[in-house]
Amino acid sequence: MNTVQTQTYINIALIILAVAVITATLLQSQGGMGGLFGGDTMTGQYKTRRGLEKTLFQITIVLVVLFFSLVIVSAFLLSR
Repeated sequence: MNTVQTQTYINIALIILAVAVITATLLQSQGGMGGLFGGDTMTGQYKTRRGLEKTLFQITIVLVVLFFSLVIVSAFLLSR
Protein backbone atom coordinates (compact mmCIF):
# COMPACT_ATOMS: atom_id res chain seq x y z
CA MET A 1 0.00 0.00 0.00
CA ASN A 2 1.49 3.34 -0.98
CA THR A 3 1.71 6.43 1.22
CA VAL A 4 -1.02 8.39 -0.58
CA GLN A 5 -3.53 5.58 -0.19
CA THR A 6 -2.58 5.12 3.47
CA GLN A 7 -2.95 8.87 4.09
CA THR A 8 -6.41 8.78 2.51
CA TYR A 9 -7.53 6.00 4.86
CA ILE A 10 -6.10 7.85 7.85
CA ASN A 11 -7.92 11.06 6.82
CA ILE A 12 -11.22 9.19 6.57
CA ALA A 13 -10.64 7.63 9.99
CA LEU A 14 -9.84 11.08 11.42
CA ILE A 15 -13.10 12.50 10.10
CA ILE A 16 -15.10 9.61 11.56
CA LEU A 17 -13.30 9.90 14.92
CA ALA A 18 -13.80 13.67 15.01
CA VAL A 19 -17.55 13.27 14.53
CA ALA A 20 -17.62 10.53 17.19
CA VAL A 21 -15.71 12.70 19.70
CA ILE A 22 -18.04 15.66 19.09
CA THR A 23 -21.11 13.44 19.49
CA ALA A 24 -19.80 11.82 22.68
CA THR A 25 -18.92 15.23 24.14
CA LEU A 26 -22.36 16.65 23.39
CA LEU A 27 -24.06 13.63 24.93
CA GLN A 28 -22.17 14.22 28.18
CA SER A 29 -23.59 17.69 28.79
CA GLN A 30 -25.40 17.94 32.11
CA GLY A 31 -29.14 18.58 32.05
CA GLY A 32 -29.60 18.15 28.34
CA MET A 33 -28.25 20.75 25.94
CA GLY A 34 -28.59 23.65 28.42
CA GLY A 35 -25.10 23.17 29.80
CA LEU A 36 -23.56 23.74 26.37
CA PHE A 37 -24.87 27.27 26.07
CA GLY A 38 -24.11 28.53 29.55
CA GLY A 39 -27.34 27.52 31.26
CA ASP A 40 -27.81 24.84 33.88
CA THR A 41 -24.17 24.70 34.92
CA MET A 42 -23.35 22.91 38.15
CA THR A 43 -20.81 25.35 39.58
CA GLY A 44 -19.30 24.29 42.85
CA GLN A 45 -20.90 20.87 42.83
CA TYR A 46 -19.23 17.52 42.32
CA LYS A 47 -21.18 14.67 40.81
CA THR A 48 -19.95 11.09 40.58
CA ARG A 49 -20.34 9.50 37.17
CA ARG A 50 -22.21 6.21 37.29
CA GLY A 51 -23.60 3.71 34.83
CA LEU A 52 -24.09 4.97 31.31
CA GLU A 53 -22.57 8.36 32.10
CA LYS A 54 -19.32 6.73 33.28
CA THR A 55 -19.20 4.45 30.25
CA LEU A 56 -19.76 7.38 27.88
CA PHE A 57 -16.97 9.30 29.64
CA GLN A 58 -14.56 6.39 29.22
CA ILE A 59 -15.54 5.94 25.56
CA THR A 60 -14.85 9.64 24.98
CA ILE A 61 -11.37 9.29 26.47
CA VAL A 62 -10.61 6.31 24.22
CA LEU A 63 -11.88 8.17 21.14
CA VAL A 64 -9.73 11.22 21.93
CA VAL A 65 -6.62 9.07 22.45
CA LEU A 66 -7.25 7.29 19.14
CA PHE A 67 -7.82 10.63 17.39
CA PHE A 68 -4.57 12.17 18.59
CA SER A 69 -2.65 8.96 17.88
CA LEU A 70 -3.86 9.04 14.29
CA VAL A 71 -2.95 12.73 14.03
CA ILE A 72 0.61 11.91 15.09
CA VAL A 73 0.79 9.01 12.60
CA SER A 74 -0.59 11.25 9.87
CA ALA A 75 1.98 13.96 10.61
CA PHE A 76 4.75 11.37 10.56
CA LEU A 77 3.63 10.04 7.17
CA LEU A 78 3.39 13.52 5.70
CA SER A 79 6.89 14.39 6.85
CA ARG A 80 8.40 11.46 4.94
